[in-house]
Amino acid sequence: PLETLAQEATQWQVPFVVTQMVEYLEMFGLDHIGLFRISGSVNKIKALKQKYDQGEKVDLINDGDIDSVASLFKLFLKELPVAVFPDNLHANLLKTFEDKNHMAECTQCLKRLLSSFPKAHYSLFQFLSTFLLKVASHSEMNHMTLENLAIVFGPTLFR
Repeated sequence: PLETLAQEATQWQVPFVVTQMVEYLEMFGLDHIGLFRISGSVNKIKALKQKYDQGEKVDLINDGDIDSVASLFKLFLKELPVAVFPDNLHANLLKTFEDKNHMAECTQCLKRLLSSFPKAHYSLFQFLSTFLLKVASHSEMNHMTLENLAIVFGPTLFR
């Protein structure tokens, strides 16, 4: 569970595995065409996942590649027992956007909703948002606009 992993959190209050993969992707993957759309090597993903699961030191620079690390990152989010957006908050989130006509009203409701997230989920959401905005800022090279990122990550963040 995210709460358990957050006990070993980095300065950003997110699990080490997340910060390590994001730092790797920021260093090598922001301009990579197909980032998050091209699947990595199944064998590399499996080997990296096994190392993380067993608590071994993982050297992404020597043992990984951009597509495999990006695929492992999505797999990590997908395999969380509770999604980043917890199930019990989905209805309220949808209601926020269905009932409100003004952006300011939506923003206020969204802020209240996000403040009700468990701390570990909120921290991961903030960290992930910052990273995905950075990815989108390189969309001329990587072709990952905010819309494309929403398509890729939406099903993982909301189950």
